[in-house]
Amino acid sequence: MTTLANRRQIAIALAFAGALPSPIPLAWLHKFYLGQYLWGITYLVLAPTLLPQVACCLEGVWYLTQSDEGFVSRFPKAGAVLASVAAETGVSSVSSAQVASQVAIALRDLDQLRQEGLMTEYEFEQKRRQLLDRIA
Repeated sequence: MTTLANRRQIAIALAFAGALPSPIPLAWLHKFYLGQYLWGITYLVLAPTLLPQVACCLEGVWYLTQSDEGFVSRFPKAGAVLASVAAETGVSSVSSAQVASQVAIALRDLDQLRQEGLMTEYEFEQKRRQLLDRIA
């Protein structure tokens, strides 16, 4: 799983790569990375014009000015395709200890919700099993 900073850096690199003149249009790559597929297709269709290249340059600068948290809150799907591919292939940069720690925190939060009556016992059990399956 990529960190917040890595997601933003990858989007910045892809945006600036799309701004560069090349025989193969690359302006759509960062849009697909961000999960904005319709915009990616639009950039690909408009590739013969210079509009996508100019937009990529502007967006690259915009991504540079955002904080990591602001970027992820605006683009929550950033890297989702790469993360799903990594999950399918078993490649991950997150250690099992980190995952176990995250699951433990999530379980405590779920238990708190159950104790406060905001979650049924059935819902708690379903979520608990999903979380425990992540460490198994």
